[in-house]
Amino acid sequence: MSDPSYLGGDLAPVPDEIEAHDLEITGALPAELTGRYFRNGPNPRPGEDPGHWFGGHGMLHGVRLRDGRAEWYRNRWVRTRKFTENAPFVSDTGLDLTAVSANTHVIRHAGRILALVENGLPHEVTPELATVGPYDFGGRLTTAMTAHPKQDPLTGELHFFGYGFFPPFLTYHRLSPAGELVESREIEVPGPTMMHDFAVTENHLIWLDLPMVFDLNREGMPYAWEDGYGARIGLTPRAGGPTRWFDVDPCYVFHVGNAWEDDHGRVVLNAARYSPDAWFSLWRGIGGSVDPARHAGAAGTAALHRWILDPASGTAKEEALDDRGVEFPTFNEDLLGRHSRYLYTVGSDAIVKYDQRDGSAQVRKTGGNTGEAVFVPAEGAAGEDEGWLLSVVTSGESSELVVLDAADLSDVASVRLPRRVPAGFHGSWFAEG
Repeated sequence: MSDPSYLGGDLAPVPDEIEAHDLEITGALPAELTGRYFRNGPNPRPGEDPGHWFGGHGMLHGVRLRDGRAEWYRNRWVRTRKFTENAPFVSDTGLDLTAVSANTHVIRHAGRILALVENGLPHEVTPELATVGPYDFGGRLTTAMTAHPKQDPLTGELHFFGYGFFPPFLTYHRLSPAGELVESREIEVPGPTMMHDFAVTENHLIWLDLPMVFDLNREGMPYAWEDGYGARIGLTPRAGGPTRWFDVDPCYVFHVGNAWEDDHGRVVLNAARYSPDAWFSLWRGIGGSVDPARHAGAAGTAALHRWILDPASGTAKEEALDDRGVEFPTFNEDLLGRHSRYLYTVGSDAIVKYDQRDGSAQVRKTGGNTGEAVFVPAEGAAGEDEGWLLSVVTSGESSELVVLDAADLSDVASVRLPRRVPAGFHGSWFAEG
């Protein structure tokens, strides 16, 4: 019997932890790129079948760059209680937010590096990728933490949320620049949904309340599409107040691009949007349960989409910006929550840069499975796209950390990694002074 799709091909896990030093470089790494690139993703141990791509243990892949050299590569599993003790997430005593996979993202805030997954607590790791343990902000965090927090570039605050399987279903949290949890408030939604991402503007929090609904009685991954739940986007004032909801066409969104408020007070949100048919195809392909009558055979890819939400009129305008399959939108996060021109996305073997001023797209073929393109701004940059894109590209058994000029997508350098890196989720660049 062949392995399921989420254990083979580009998703196939690696069997162990290794490290290597003085990595081979093609081209010239900018000396300014001194720091660490970390990337997270699911990686079950040999012989394990988690039943779904999302279920694999978190594995961090790290590359240390300094003064034009690639000093080391290492990969390490995140040692959660699920990994070390096979602890159950659900038991007679309730949910164990430390018995999770920590496999989705890795961020740094207030000096702490945190591996994230949306159904549990963050797990702190060291700059060398050793696991410190679960972190609950001094006992103040009692919900899960999204894998997609947003750091306001002006205030230094970190905005995030946790969704729950029991009330409260959605809780908003805010960290101070020093890493203190200073605010938590419930956002009322009708039920438990898989809310993966959200957006922040200068004055609003933007929620995606979409029809992937949780039920503990389901076998395997306990989510399924429910038409009756509906689809809507919510705006909550950052300063406090009721949420304004806007009904939208049925869809699913894993990842948003940027969002901002225009000169008319409307909120503009860009995201990678799955139609229902595309969603059913994707979900089945990575191990989810899909009603055969609902699977239309469409390609399981998202396309760039825009919503314009007008609080004055209560209307939502929806617009497809492109029809090519893309995911993992990124941008210059110095402009998070404010108008930005450029958006970087990835297809199966390409990086696609969108100019949101004129609607044009620039495509750079990579020749392999292409991971999220992390934007790193150049020091003292005068232009929004002055900087670099970092992406792990895998072709067969070979992987490279590719560095492109973000302005024109031209080659700058690539670092040959000592092993194949499976397709994964999200990464970050942690600069060092």
